Amino acid sequence: METRKLGKTGHESTVAILGGFAFSETTQEETDAAMENVLKAGVNHIDIAPTYGHAEERLGPWLAKHRERFFLGCKTMERDKDDAARELRESLSRLKVDHFDLYQIHAVTTEEELEAALKPGGAIEALVEARDQGLTRYLGITGHGAAIPSLLMQALNRFDFDTVLFPINYIQYTDETYRKNAEKLLTLCHERGVGTMIIKSIAKGKWGDKPHAYNTWYEPFDEKEEIQKGVNFALSQDITGICTVGDVNLLPAVLNACENFTPYTPKQQEALIEAGREYQPLFP
Repeated sequence: METRKLGKTGHESTVAILGGFAFSETTQEETDAAMENVLKAGVNHIDIAPTYGHAEERLGPWLAKHRERFFLGCKTMERDKDDAARELRESLSRLKVDHFDLYQIHAVTTEEELEAALKPGGAIEALVEARDQGLTRYLGITGHGAAIPSLLMQALNRFDFDTVLFPINYIQYTDETYRKNAEKLLTLCHERGVGTMIIKSIAKGKWGDKPHAYNTWYEPFDEKEEIQKGVNFALSQDITGICTVGDVNLLPAVLNACENFTPYTPKQQEALIEAGREYQPLFP
């Protein structure tokens, strides 16, 4: 599988970054079977969070044995210093490791949340202290929502983050404002050596009244050809890699799509965006 440099961290991450949410509701047996496939695919980067159900407990036994094989990123949704510091240590314990490679302020969606995390006494102080204490090597920030590219640009102008994580898919790019801001953010990240991780690459849209067929809050594409299109589009952008889908049953297809990634030309990308106009963006 192709690897790309995670910005100034220097780590060569596989383009498939294992999204820990896939193990939020799995048994240990199901997790073990999936992780065997993850190892066979050569994935070397994991992204996880304490809000992902049982995922930390399920991956703990694997990281206890294979810590050296993975660049390990974790996150906190806490916005103040003390709570973020507590949550970081709890995650280390559940994952059976003594440090993270990357620790991130997670799921920022508004300017108020960003301010709360970055102000004196905010979560950012816990992250900096953790880095100083050797509990993490690098610091990042993540976000969801229509405003997130702009918010992450604000964040990068206020603190020297090593990585960002946010959504990109060809349906979302039918929103011209989102696309414009996402491209500005990617340009800024490239200029500053900030690693870029992408989520929702195979998102089709909201479930609406449909039954939830997968362990995802959005409806994903689930046909092989459509998954490949979504992965090809995302990885054709100037990014490090994509976080894999949050459903263990779709994980093999996404890993396979990453292994078979074929770059799209600008013309192919524009055609796919145009085709995506029949859907509604996940973040309107």
